Amino acid sequence: MTKKEFKERMVQGPLILDGATGSNLLKAGMPRGTCSELWISEHPKPLIELQKNYIRAGADVVYAPTFLANPISLESHGLAHEAKRLNHDLVRISKEAAQGKALVAGDISTTGKLMEPMGEMPYDTLFEAYKEQISYLAEAGVDLLVAETMMAADETMVILDAASQVCELPVLCSLTIESDGSLFFGGNIYDAVETLEAVGADAVGCNCSVGPDQLEAVIAGIRECVSIPVIAKPNAGMPTITETGEALYSMGPEEFSLHMKALYKAGATLLGGCCGTDPAYIRELCKVIGRNS
Repeated sequence: MTKKEFKERMVQGPLILDGATGSNLLKAGMPRGTCSELWISEHPKPLIELQKNYIRAGADVVYAPTFLANPISLESHGLAHEAKRLNHDLVRISKEAAQGKALVAGDISTTGKLMEPMGEMPYDTLFEAYKEQISYLAEAGVDLLVAETMMAADETMVILDAASQVCELPVLCSLTIESDGSLFFGGNIYDAVETLEAVGADAVGCNCSVGPDQLEAVIAGIRECVSIPVIAKPNAGMPTITETGEALYSMGPEEFSLHMKALYKAGATLLGGCCGTDPAYIRELCKVIGRNS
């Protein structure tokens, strides 16, 4: 998919994104604390079934589980040398699940390390790591790129810089925020999305951290700041943590979808779910915005 094709597709109406991956794979047997990218490559069936169910529910886009498959993040598991194989494997698995019925996005996320001068991560190191991952994703045949759960505008800009050096794929940029629009590494979502649009993002918005009930004013504010499509992919409300470390989210599919309808009315046209959601949430979301799955 080219940037022009993405823009033309968005004129046709909202694009439905998938829901959570990690929380559902934990239920399917993935051990806590493991490298999810490696586990999925070795146990592809749970992901394939999950993504098939998202597509049956109405998702137009599934995210390949390449979330932390950049060399810097993989190095924490001693797997930086496996970056090419893992990105190729994980995209192949998602393409097998999609079977041409949905777009496959190459998923990219934060390394969790602050950039200079606020932190110790040099621009060049980060740029080369993201450039390497994006080159593997493009080689593997993803339809678009998604930078999600980003904590700062500057790191997201590095992803945009790296992507522009590698390919012409559309890049969707989604930051994780506090309910007032503050970013975790400083600044706010409104200034960030204006900057990201200026440097080439094809869509901007937020995901994770909070539920959709806390985002209506934020989404409306983002819509006022940019001319490109707006993303809303929140959690299923706020979690409570059990004694065993399991996160239980406060919203069921129907409540979640009603709040998502409000975000759609506020201006979000790329809509999906993050932590705590599953295919039932995407099915209800499709219903409330008038999309038949």
